[in-house]
Amino acid sequence: MALFPNRKTVQLEDDHVRLSITAEGGHVAELLCKNTGVNPLWVPPWPSIEPSSYDAASYPEYGADSESKLLAGIAGHNLALDIFGPPSAEEYAAGVTVHGESSVVRYDIEANGNQLTAEAHLPLAQLDVKRTIRLTGDGGVQFTESVANLLSIDRPIAWQQHVTLGDPFVQRGVTRLDMPVSQSMVFPEDFGTAEAMQPGATFTWPHVPAKRGGTLEMSRYPSNGPTSALTGHLLHANRETAYFQAWNADLRTVIGYAWQRSDYPWICLWEENRGRTIPPWNGRTTTWGVEFGASPFAESRRAMIERGTLFGAPTYRWLPARAEVVVHYTGWVRHCESENEFAAGPRFPAQL
Repeated sequence: MALFPNRKTVQLEDDHVRLSITAEGGHVAELLCKNTGVNPLWVPPWPSIEPSSYDAASYPEYGADSESKLLAGIAGHNLALDIFGPPSAEEYAAGVTVHGESSVVRYDIEANGNQLTAEAHLPLAQLDVKRTIRLTGDGGVQFTESVANLLSIDRPIAWQQHVTLGDPFVQRGVTRLDMPVSQSMVFPEDFGTAEAMQPGATFTWPHVPAKRGGTLEMSRYPSNGPTSALTGHLLHANRETAYFQAWNADLRTVIGYAWQRSDYPWICLWEENRGRTIPPWNGRTTTWGVEFGASPFAESRRAMIERGTLFGAPTYRWLPARAEVVVHYTGWVRHCESENEFAAGPRFPAQL
């Protein structure tokens, strides 16, 4: 059965996992656990179209701002590069969309057996991106990702793996999240009328100061709503391998990712619990974004650079002139029967 009837996707499949990636935007739209039949990644409730076919006049249902082209074709795990967040007014006028071109351009994808390669050129950012994805045969997926700077200048960039979990895996009061973080902060600007956390508050995971007093427990998806939130989390510096994993006890499914902490020191946690009422959200979207990368918050390029550091750690990374940088990370999805099994920590794929 096609994930998106009107989208071009390429699939990899083995006895444990089926992975689907969109040709436009390069989004990992599906990471299906065959044992449980669950795809934990977010599939939006609105129709998905190719980003190249979007224009504001023809598709007002996706809104009419710098996010609309991305939302028209978004799914699951997309790459935010070389910004993570909104463009400036000048960048938007020049054609830059939220999270940058990497989530809306066309990728050339070649699949062979248990592996595929996806390549794209970002003409506005003057970057070349290449992703190699390989199924490991034990429920794991290996990612090798390279970004090449085509300019003759060193440049500060955001580089974020925008992993978004969704319904039915994200279930109110049920879905749990585990991630080894040392320091955390609520996004300092108000995040809308459904924001339940105290803007700018620093805290120790998982207990965050609430807007109306007291604290909220963040490691379990809220049972109430509507709520919206954005928080930044610095991963433990004494861990070479960073990770997150999420579990739905009712569906007995766990999904996780692991990476080198030196590559991606931050997790930006995005909660959209039917809080946004504008199109195309319309108060009906349940997501949990666990977005690991070089930055703590989705914010403009200028704000990212002006912030500079948080908790003593950089909030962006440098890409040297005419250089190519390569990162490796791993994802997995599998059956998880008990709370004790989940609480014991991640069971990394054998080929991490």
